[in-house]
Amino acid sequence: MRVKLKALGCRLNEAELENWARGFQSVGHRIVGSSDEADLIVLNTCAVTQEAVRKSRRLIRNLYRVNPSAKVVVSGCYASLNPDETADFLGVDLVVSNADKDQLVKLTQRALFSDLEQPIASEPGVSLFELGRQRAFVKVQDGCRYRCSFCIVTIARGNERSRCLESIVDEINMLHHQGIQEVILTGVHLGGYGDDLGINLSALIEAVLNRTKIPRIRLGSLEPWDLPIGFFQLFQNIRLMPHLHLPLQSGSDSVLRRMNRRCKTEEFSEIVSEARRQISGINVTTDIIVGFPGETEQDWTQSVNYIRRIGFGHIHIFSYSRREGTKAADLPDQVTVTVKKARSRELHAIAREMKQVMLREKIGSNVPVLFESEVKGDGDLPQFFGYTPDYLRVTVGGRDMPSLENQIVKTSLEGVTDGTDYLVGSVLA
Repeated sequence: MRVKLKALGCRLNEAELENWARGFQSVGHRIVGSSDEADLIVLNTCAVTQEAVRKSRRLIRNLYRVNPSAKVVVSGCYASLNPDETADFLGVDLVVSNADKDQLVKLTQRALFSDLEQPIASEPGVSLFELGRQRAFVKVQDGCRYRCSFCIVTIARGNERSRCLESIVDEINMLHHQGIQEVILTGVHLGGYGDDLGINLSALIEAVLNRTKIPRIRLGSLEPWDLPIGFFQLFQNIRLMPHLHLPLQSGSDSVLRRMNRRCKTEEFSEIVSEARRQISGINVTTDIIVGFPGETEQDWTQSVNYIRRIGFGHIHIFSYSRREGTKAADLPDQVTVTVKKARSRELHAIAREMKQVMLREKIGSNVPVLFESEVKGDGDLPQFFGYTPDYLRVTVGGRDMPSLENQIVKTSLEGVTDGTDYLVGSVLA
């Protein structure tokens, strides 16, 4: 059976996609790259914003139009929050909730392909390479205990559940054996890893560092209040990449209170300062929600000034999206679309300015780059893209250049491409 896997949204959805790919391969099925050649299409949906909901709905409808003969399985946050609506879409054969998604391969075979239920002896292929990826997202936990007033994902994902250390270490060793050079540890509430097991995130990182030899370990998004004591010292090991994504959401304490966030601006400043003091070359990135209910002009000005003062390597910017079922949906003083768009444009300009400054500071340095993909550049010359340890994208290219895909190569950073956020480099002999 030919299986096409698609995901919208977060890295956790990508990690789940990769697990399903290995699961389908292990029982003899083949992962394919396009929907029109598939016998089965599996979609992992998102519901973090109303736009994500619209994209999920649109994609479900399009799947049937692209390949009406394929079986369609839908999972993820949108499907879990709206199972009946999802099941009613033309062409959807099975809806698998977030609570059951670890069993998706088995449930799919049982419901749609009962004649293939018995596993076929097969050595799993390198599914990530077949999906066009050289880095692997490793899901280490699911669910969240906190209830930020804007977040629907905690409702869709349920209570916190951590994977045991052994299974995570085994998965990373398997991925490394298959040729993967970098893993990203990810979860809904990554910093809460192990609370239900009597351990913490530091113990997980230490286990991965000590019991695997994979060259690069990266962390997904971490709530700033979750960092264990001594956490920054772990980055003395060069295999742990110097990049932290710490969601701030707003630079105004009054907005943070309405968001039910547990880290105020002064505490966040202290955390970032300590990270930069202890971790050489650390790149701190963040999330900001624009136009949260009740965000006044004074709040916005405070937020912008704070963001400029801290400085970030990258900002994921979200206009507040009203989500029924969350506390924020019923808050007074909802901000108009016009104001949200204006503030979003302003912050995008600031974020680009800060990133350009950081990129130009890197010019002249020599760093190891994990190259991931090849495209044709100007004049049909080969061009390769990859990432530095601190998660900056680098491009190199030239005539007669050998393939760099899935290789970690020392690279000289020589400039920034016009109108982009890519560094331009050349491979060192």
